[in-house]
Amino acid sequence: MDYVIFRDIAVVLIAGKYMGLLARRWKAPQVAGEILAGLLIGPCLLGLVQPSDFLTQMAELGVVLLMFSAGLDSDIDEIIKSGPIALLVAMCGVLLPLAAGTALYITFYGFDGFGSDSFYHALFMGCILTATSVSITVQALRELGHLKTRVGTTILSAAIIDDVLGIIVLTVITGFKDASASPVKVLADTGLFFFFSGVIGYLVYQVFERMSLRHPRTKRLTVLGLAFCFLMSYLAEEFFGIADITGAYVAGLVLSNLRDSHDIERRLDVNSYTLFGPLFFASVGISTDISAFDTSILAFSLAFLVVGLLSKIVGCGLMAWICRFKKEDALKIGVGMMNRGEVALIVSQKGLAVGLMNAAYFPAVILLIIVSAVVTPIALKVLYSAYPDAPAKAA
Repeated sequence: MDYVIFRDIAVVLIAGKYMGLLARRWKAPQVAGEILAGLLIGPCLLGLVQPSDFLTQMAELGVVLLMFSAGLDSDIDEIIKSGPIALLVAMCGVLLPLAAGTALYITFYGFDGFGSDSFYHALFMGCILTATSVSITVQALRELGHLKTRVGTTILSAAIIDDVLGIIVLTVITGFKDASASPVKVLADTGLFFFFSGVIGYLVYQVFERMSLRHPRTKRLTVLGLAFCFLMSYLAEEFFGIADITGAYVAGLVLSNLRDSHDIERRLDVNSYTLFGPLFFASVGISTDISAFDTSILAFSLAFLVVGLLSKIVGCGLMAWICRFKKEDALKIGVGMMNRGEVALIVSQKGLAVGLMNAAYFPAVILLIIVSAVVTPIALKVLYSAYPDAPAKAA
């Protein structure tokens, strides 16, 4: 055994923690600091930690746990009750960024035809833009006193649906990583996986619900839930050719309505927050290749930022306006949906793993996450100051 891995973990955790605190002081997401820590200690700058198979595998565990927690934190009942308006807003908030990101990549790097590697790389860059991270938006709306308004409820519901749609898009696109796979087979495998997940998920939920009634808030639920997460991740990759994070997310969705789901999530968060999460986010920085960063990549990164922000504002805002929101409220919804976060990083890491993305484009994703996290709450505050509404509870 190479014991240098213990030193690497210690360096990653210390650097990630203090860079995360520094980022939070600057009103940026803590994960941004952890990513910058990876850049700092990685081969691009100080060279204290080198990429390794061990760190890659630990990061993969981290991303699976993060997606499992994201699934647990979702609310299937809320998705069902949110209605057609939130669904339509979410769909436009996925389709327009997907198309815009794909078109942007093709504009910069050309197009070799449908089915070519360049086409799938372009499609994947669009897939990254579909992700919405609503945590910062929720906090901003809560501080402004507008979380429970019709606008706030629509943003929250659309963001939940957005995550599900984004995972489906990711599942389909990564299915094309196998050159021998036809579009029909990819779509068939995706459909079979979700059908299988529905059947198995119903049975597993019934078992867990009975265990929760007989043995509430016990550690065995967390252990078995974690086992279910890893099993679904394995089945997704091994038998359906689908990303392991899709299996983890579905496992979290299955267990999200348990009476003890928050207890399971709380116990898992200890491991995710203290070890696997920081290792994953730092690994993004460690894996980032800035040696290939030139004026072309810089221009693409800036364009990626602009397209990423505007496509969400236009897509979600336009659909909200079509659904008879006032123009200023539709704009608030669009702005509230433009924030990106850890899901965009998770999608990017998966693209790197399956050969659909080059590490040179990580700075573009990191830039989008940091800027959107800073700009979104400021823009919402300005909009609500210019166009105030009563914080009445949504009907």
